[in-house]
Amino acid sequence: MNTGYQFGERQVSELIPYANNARTHSPEQVKQIAASITEFGFTNPILIDEHNGLIAGHGRLLAANLLKLQNVPVFVLNGLTEYQKKAYILADNQLALNAGWDEELLKLELEFLQEGDFDIDLIAFDDDFLDLLSENEEQESQGSSGKVGSLADKFILPPFSIFNSRTGWWQERKRAWLELGIQSEVGRDEGLTISALSTSQYTEKNEIEKKLGRKLSTEEYKEKYCSLTKMSTTSIFDPVLTELCYEWFCPNNGHIVDPFAGGSVRGVVASRTNRKYTGNDLREEQVLANREQADSICVEPKPHWTIGDSVELETLIHEKADMIFSCPPYADLEKYSDNPKDLSNMSYEDFLAGYRKVIQASFNLLKNDRFAAWVVGEVRDKNGVYLNFVGDTITAFIDAGFSYYNEAILVNVVGSLPIRVGKQFSQSRKLGKTHQNVLVFVKGDPKKAALACGDIEVHLEDPEDTEQEE
Repeated sequence: MNTGYQFGERQVSELIPYANNARTHSPEQVKQIAASITEFGFTNPILIDEHNGLIAGHGRLLAANLLKLQNVPVFVLNGLTEYQKKAYILADNQLALNAGWDEELLKLELEFLQEGDFDIDLIAFDDDFLDLLSENEEQESQGSSGKVGSLADKFILPPFSIFNSRTGWWQERKRAWLELGIQSEVGRDEGLTISALSTSQYTEKNEIEKKLGRKLSTEEYKEKYCSLTKMSTTSIFDPVLTELCYEWFCPNNGHIVDPFAGGSVRGVVASRTNRKYTGNDLREEQVLANREQADSICVEPKPHWTIGDSVELETLIHEKADMIFSCPPYADLEKYSDNPKDLSNMSYEDFLAGYRKVIQASFNLLKNDRFAAWVVGEVRDKNGVYLNFVGDTITAFIDAGFSYYNEAILVNVVGSLPIRVGKQFSQSRKLGKTHQNVLVFVKGDPKKAALACGDIEVHLEDPEDTEQEE
């Protein structure tokens, strides 16, 4: 019988693994255990008998060896018979396997961690389990008759006006895209484009500029003042949003024109979804980096980029578009090159004049009965007041000849916003901004435009359970 236990520490070299241990530990799992120990510490001591023989914790011992630890914490179980030791070695493993998961609570916990930008790989769920969890979530949202395909083969979202990028399935899909090798930040080492900083970083930069009484370059802000981590992840335009917009609003094999191309991601997604893409950017170094990306990871049809001022879009791109899709610079909020034609070098009034010309040129390039989708966010002036950039964008599209057809909200990952929003709100009553606006316009007849896009398989809940159309 167990006559008690002692807590202590042993040298790794003193511990004796159980020769007949039936539980296996793959090299990958040992790495996961080692990563957990590195992140959280050695929180679960190894169980041994009074002769340093292992009873539980063989995986932890392998991880300790991998980490080259000299000593590990142990619980010494005294007085167990040989039968009890053998039985407990089996029971310790099997009892944990017999537990289940409350999937709803599990999804909430995972989403909370992702909102905090925590690396969920440390939790060691395998991809198959996460895929199954995501599929179960979609089946619940679509009703019992819903049919869900593999996310690896086809991605679709119920056509509601909220796109929640915080959900587990969205993050997994984004990870799958990035694992192709997308490096949309490449080409932005000098004179970064506006998408190289997140909205929260813009806000911080503006606050610092106001205190200093002068403008900061992106490089100076990053080197001296930026308190927000993981900047490289914010420079990637969301490939899941891109895929969704293409699947919904562009015909298969269609031609997409992007007036403000920036990085490579929108071109890569177009290629991978069997669509032609032509993006234009003012910066030659950005375009050269994009082309290098495309050569390494894209299939036919490969994306194409032109170099020039998008005000002159019609002289740069000659093939008519089946869709216009872009994310413009945030007005004069950020200077991202010294080119005098660069819209970010202009006052807001001059910016709008050039911006409207780009939108008019986009309308002229778009075929009749086709859609345009535009991703924008509001911009504050030096006094913290919104410039109504979203409203000015809508007006510019309508004046160009488009009809305003859909609007949606892209909910962004919270990141470090909770750390900053308390002080910000107390001092100025500014809300923490965690969304962008996705605006959809149509040229011509929307029904004919939808017909040109082809059928989309979307499974919804019973109409009685959904909100009425606005």
